[in-house]
Amino acid sequence: MKRTKTGIVTSAKMDKTIVVTVDTYKMHPKYKKRYKLSTKFYAHDEANTCVEGQRVVIAETRPASRTKRWEVSEILS
Repeated sequence: MKRTKTGIVTSAKMDKTIVVTVDTYKMHPKYKKRYKLSTKFYAHDEANTCVEGQRVVIAETRPASRTKRWEVSEILS
């Protein structure tokens, strides 16, 4: 089963590659306050259909290049 993540496209300027920012929330162990962590993932977009600001689902795949280990599986909005 492939791992999937949901995030927002922050860059679509490269050819067949997009940058997806995934936000996760963690709880501080002492103060019990939630804080946000952002992680960038490079994903393969074969048809160059994604544009900045879209919400997408990316799935883990075999390495396509040195940095790309994800591919676009679904465009949500």
